[in-house]
Amino acid sequence: MNFDDQHIWHPYAKIPNAVPTYLVESADNVYLNLEGGKRVIDGMSSWWSMIHGYNNPVLNQAIKDQIDSVSHVMFGGLTHQPAIDLCQLLIQITPPGLDKVFLADSGSVSVEVSLKMALQYWYNKGRIDKTHFVTPRGGYHGDTFGAMSVCDPENGMHHLFQGVLTTHYFVTKPNLKNTSKALADLKKVLKESHNNIAAMILEPIVQGAGGMNIYEPEYLKGARSLCDTFGVLLIVDEIATGFGRTGKLFGCEHANISPDILCLGKALTGGYMTMAATLSTAEVAETVGVLMHGPTFMGNPLSCSVANRSIELLLSSDWENRIFQIENILKLELLPLKKQKSVSDVRVIGAIGVLEFESLLDMKVVQEELIENGVWLRPYGKLLYTMPPYVIKDEELLTITKAMSAIVNSFKD
Repeated sequence: MNFDDQHIWHPYAKIPNAVPTYLVESADNVYLNLEGGKRVIDGMSSWWSMIHGYNNPVLNQAIKDQIDSVSHVMFGGLTHQPAIDLCQLLIQITPPGLDKVFLADSGSVSVEVSLKMALQYWYNKGRIDKTHFVTPRGGYHGDTFGAMSVCDPENGMHHLFQGVLTTHYFVTKPNLKNTSKALADLKKVLKESHNNIAAMILEPIVQGAGGMNIYEPEYLKGARSLCDTFGVLLIVDEIATGFGRTGKLFGCEHANISPDILCLGKALTGGYMTMAATLSTAEVAETVGVLMHGPTFMGNPLSCSVANRSIELLLSSDWENRIFQIENILKLELLPLKKQKSVSDVRVIGAIGVLEFESLLDMKVVQEELIENGVWLRPYGKLLYTMPPYVIKDEELLTITKAMSAIVNSFKD
C-alpha cells in the first residue's frame, strides 16, 4: 500500500480505498497521462468542469498574468477588477432579472448561500414560518449540511444523515413521461404547505449526480408558475448544467424561465480553480439585506480571472454547434444499446450520454476495463455516463462510446 492508499481520503471512499486510484503525471487537451505511460481520454471533464480541456494556453495565461498582480485578497471591505468584470459578465449572460451576485468558493457553498438567501428573505418579510424547502426526488445539490438536506433522502448519497438533517418536502421526480403527474404532486404539496415553504430548489432539465435523470421543459415552466401562484421562491441549481452542457447556455433557457436565485459552479472557471456563484434578483437582494455569509477565499482573483477568460473562450467559440455534434454522436452510438438486456435505459441530451444498467456495476472491474480501452469514466451505482470536454474530437468521442459499448458487451459473457 502506498501513502495515498493509507492516508488520503478520496471522494465517497474509505481508507484504504477499495478501488484503485490512478496517479496523473500530466494532462493535455482531453487526455490524462497516467503513471506508467498509460494515456486516457477524460470522458468526465473532471466531474463536468474541464470544458476547454487541460493545459489550455488561454486559461494558463490568465492565471499567469493575474498571479503577478495579486493572487488573493480578502473580499470584506476590498474588491478587485477581476471580480467586478466577472460579476458584470455573469449578469449579462444569465437569465433575465438576475443582477446581484455572491461569489462562493464551491458548488455546495453556492447552494448553502441560496438557501440562506431564501430563509433571510422570508424572515425579513415577517414570515418566520417559511423555513422549509420543496424539491423533486432524485436531486443532488452538494455535500454540506444544508445542501444534503435537499438531496434525495432515500436513494441519494446522504441517507446516513437523515436522522440529523432538517426534513423538507420531497415531490415526484419528473421524467420524460410523467410531467403532468409530477406537476400535480408539486401543486398538491404547495397548496397544502406553502405557508411553511421558503423556496423550491431543483436542477433544470437534467438531475445530475442523483441519477442523471432528464425531464421535459414543461415541468420547469410549470414549477415556475406554481411557485409564483403559491408565493414560493424558485432556486435553480445550474452547477452541473450551466455553461452549455445541455445545448443551451443555461438549462433554464429550455423553458424560457428565470429563477429568483441561481447557483453556478463547475465549468465556471473551465475546471481550473474552485469557484461558484449565487445570483439573485434585485427584489430578493433588497429584502435579504445583510447576507450572513463570507468565505475566506470569496472572490479569489485567480479564480475570477480564469473564469472571465473561460466564459469569453466559450462564447467566442461555435459552442452551440459543437454541443449539437456531440449530442448527435452520442445518440447514434449509445441509443442502440438500449436493446441489450443488461441496459435498462439510455439517455442523451447535449454533451451528456448516460447508460443505466439493470444491475449495479462493479466499479473496480469496469474502471480497469475502461482504462485498458483508453478512457477515463467514473461509474457509480447502475450508471455509466460521459460528459466530455467540448473540445473533444469526433474520433476521441467515438473511443469513449466504443469503450462504453464494450462494458455493455461484457455482460453477454
